[in-house]
Amino acid sequence: MDNNLDSVLDMYLFEANSLLEQLDDILLRAESEQAFDKECIDEIFRIMHTIKGSSAMMQFNSIMTISHKVEDLFYYIRENGVNHRYNEQLVNLVFKFTDFIKGEITKIEEGQELEENLEAFEAEIIGFLNKISGAVPESDSSDVFEEAAITQSSAVATIYDEQEEPVAASGDSYAIKIIFDDNIGMENLRAYLLVNQLKETGIDFTHKPENVESIADTAQEIIKNGFLVYINDKESLNAAVGVIREALNVKSYTIIEYDVEAHNTDANEAVKEKTDKTTQVSKEQTKTVKTDNGSKHSKQSLITVNLSKLDKLVNIVGELVIAESMVSSDNEIKRLNSESFTKSTRQMRKLTDELQDIVMSLRMVPVSGIFQKMKRIVRDMGKELNKDVELILEGEDTEIDKTIVDGISDPIMHLVRNAMDHGIESEEERIDAGKDRQGTIRLSASNTGGEIHITVEDDGKGFNPQKILAKAKAKDMLTKPESEYTPKEIYQFIMLPGFSTNEAVTEYSGRGVGMDVVKSNVEKVGGTVVLDSREGAGTVITFKIPLTLTIVAGMQVVVGESEFIIPIKNIQQSFKTSEKEIIHNTDGSEMILIREKCYPIVRINEYFNISTDTNSIEDGILILVEAGDNSLCLFVDKIIGEQQVVVKPLPSILTKYNLKESGISGCSILGDGSINLILDIGNIIESI
Repeated sequence: MDNNLDSVLDMYLFEANSLLEQLDDILLRAESEQAFDKECIDEIFRIMHTIKGSSAMMQFNSIMTISHKVEDLFYYIRENGVNHRYNEQLVNLVFKFTDFIKGEITKIEEGQELEENLEAFEAEIIGFLNKISGAVPESDSSDVFEEAAITQSSAVATIYDEQEEPVAASGDSYAIKIIFDDNIGMENLRAYLLVNQLKETGIDFTHKPENVESIADTAQEIIKNGFLVYINDKESLNAAVGVIREALNVKSYTIIEYDVEAHNTDANEAVKEKTDKTTQVSKEQTKTVKTDNGSKHSKQSLITVNLSKLDKLVNIVGELVIAESMVSSDNEIKRLNSESFTKSTRQMRKLTDELQDIVMSLRMVPVSGIFQKMKRIVRDMGKELNKDVELILEGEDTEIDKTIVDGISDPIMHLVRNAMDHGIESEEERIDAGKDRQGTIRLSASNTGGEIHITVEDDGKGFNPQKILAKAKAKDMLTKPESEYTPKEIYQFIMLPGFSTNEAVTEYSGRGVGMDVVKSNVEKVGGTVVLDSREGAGTVITFKIPLTLTIVAGMQVVVGESEFIIPIKNIQQSFKTSEKEIIHNTDGSEMILIREKCYPIVRINEYFNISTDTNSIEDGILILVEAGDNSLCLFVDKIIGEQQVVVKPLPSILTKYNLKESGISGCSILGDGSINLILDIGNIIESI
């Protein structure tokens, strides 16, 4: 596949996935309000029309066919409405077919063959359409869709001869014989759609067959003899031809002129054949925007950019930041002591900082995309598990790096599924516990300045610390006496591989794979997981993650002849102290009391086995750092200062050493050309 086709396919997949996400939200809103208002119906019709057109262009026939059928269904509903008693059935039906389309899109992404047998899907849509239109009587039978499909294709009782010439209605001067595309299906409803479009022009006309919207058998009559529209005057004829020429699924049309005075149907016959359309433009694509001066334009204010291009741009800006730093810190240039050069470098730094901020903002996307997907999960699981749960979303506009969003999507989904499956109790259990029968899951995001906090909170039964501790003991996970474990330390067992508190394996959980994967995925994007729970009251799980992974603010420190970067977001304070403030434990470890709380001390030279002459506490400096709810003090020789650093991944040859778990998350090249390792504070804390 060439690059151009790759690009078109990427655009198709992006647009289709975005539209399907919008559709899920619309359907959930309609289900919540127990009604399909005009706006909902119009939006669903527009979405399916767009997917149909783009799928036809890409020759994804299964998606095109199904979206076309759903589009026809909603055109009928748009023109005629739908009884509210069909709302739930309609929501379930559309969800079923959007799930099918999502499955087909996944096949496209994985290079698999698409579904070819669509008869059952088409029959179900046709059956529902006939049901709401009254073409098929109400039936309690579970085979109503199958019966409707049979009725749709049954023989027509009154069909005029195939060679019969259309006869002019009384007083009519013209007839237009319309032939629809071969094997398009539901020809009677295609004709009905066309009738409604003609009515919008305000012209007077009649058509044959009549009652196409309510008599499914007329489809066969239209297939054999065409759909006939009778018109009296030339002006109305021109208007009708304009509508028919632009109508969907019209293969050809023939204009027949009658001699009204002689009622001679053999008089001047003019035939115009309309060729098959190969390109369709959606109504949304041809809309214009009216400006204040009355002019019209159709310029776009938004464009879609491939993420790989943004990655390249970020890398180039990162290199520019490094190059700018190299120039400004060059010793020979510094010796020039040029005021004009210093002024220019300050301006250069200002511009590179602005460029860096803009490039970073290009990668930032709101978390609303992830949050909205959770509505569907809560809805489906609520029906499956017979639980009434309200999902509350807060901070949807909070923005985060696109790469990080992709990394935390699955962890958030896992937490929501866990909360639904065994966090929220059944209605009976909640009532017995004195709770509201409806459970609540709160999904929130907030920007704390240095990082983003994403929280999944439920008001379910929470965790039982004793039960968790007992299971940890049975798995031989305890490293100290049971009585010495705090609740938060006990909850950490949940995030270990193979640990699950579920007694029964369900579709959603209990297989011993879960929270450890959540923790691992969050840590891959530089984040930490904080878990808190109260038995009987609920659980709160928070992800603390960086805004971006590419350029971060860090503190440069020196240990021996090595230099390290500590992310500013992890630093609480730095300070000098004296030997008498140090608490020495029996095992040789050191601690310090700060604001009535003891913190362990980690000497970086000992942790990484680095030789240094700074061994006395009084000669070096302590830096209080935190990750999640845990903190400690790092002892370093000295602090150089704050740096904006470009995060570079470690060379692939080092991956086998698993340096991240050893406390190294990446590296950075500074202006003087030196390489500084970036410390992973979370893993250092966990390793001690």
